[in-house]
Amino acid sequence: METISLTEDLKLSRFVAGMMHSTQWGMDPKGFLSHIKQIIDMGIDTFDHADIYGDYTCEAFFGEALKLDPGLRNQIKIITKCGIKLQSAKFAERKIKLYDTSYNHIIESVEQSLKNLNIDRIDLLLIHRPDPFMDPAETAKAFLQLEKSGKVLSFGVSNFNQEEFKLLDTFYSGKLVANQLELSAWQLEHFQNNNLDFLQRKAIKPMAWSPLAGGKLSHASDEKSQRIVATAQQISREMDIDTYEKILYAWLLVHPAGIIPVLGTGKIDRIKTAIESLEVQLSREDWFRIYVASLGREVA
Repeated sequence: METISLTEDLKLSRFVAGMMHSTQWGMDPKGFLSHIKQIIDMGIDTFDHADIYGDYTCEAFFGEALKLDPGLRNQIKIITKCGIKLQSAKFAERKIKLYDTSYNHIIESVEQSLKNLNIDRIDLLLIHRPDPFMDPAETAKAFLQLEKSGKVLSFGVSNFNQEEFKLLDTFYSGKLVANQLELSAWQLEHFQNNNLDFLQRKAIKPMAWSPLAGGKLSHASDEKSQRIVATAQQISREMDIDTYEKILYAWLLVHPAGIIPVLGTGKIDRIKTAIESLEVQLSREDWFRIYVASLGREVA
């Protein structure tokens, strides 16, 4: 599988395996290790985490699997996120969900993630959500400290708009190399708010979470989804492709921004379907057929 370069030293696989729901997949650590190896054998070497996933349990679950084969760490890239504090029984004193991008919280979160994942470095750390109380100088200070210590190799953000990105980028002396966004044929927000244009100008490859709109495009349960799916099905028939989901992945992959989809599924057959979409080449007209179906009207 081809890779996408975020920096000279950091190359991600064309798809990323999302671990948000991993503790719900009904596997023990040994079975999960086998699952991880299957994904690697399919060409995906990048795994996406966040400290809060699974009510603060998914990182440690992944770490338990890595303990069974420590050498596997050098074959993979690990992304994780921090900056959200959940209401949780693990933090009984916390009254509400909030964001925290302070120096102390970022450092503490990374230390805990390294311990949970059973690793000594994180390949890419993302600030999970824009923080309206962020002090960008303090956040940047944490990045520099983690970079200096070798505990994090590269930094980025998730769900940031242009101005939020530029604010942090101004204070960080290094380079923010990623923005993970909700991108799909159903969710056009970042195609329309100039966020993708901005990232292309910065030569930053966006990652796409929920590339099938969190299941909306698998179940087609609303009118918008039904329009998109019907169009993708028609294109798949015209191209003699066995499933319309390959068309929807290809719709993201063909975009000139170099979008990297994050796959949230634990089912190997669905991961295989996504990977096979790399062989699909959509024309510009077919891309716009899906875009128009999502809009529900022709372009202006």
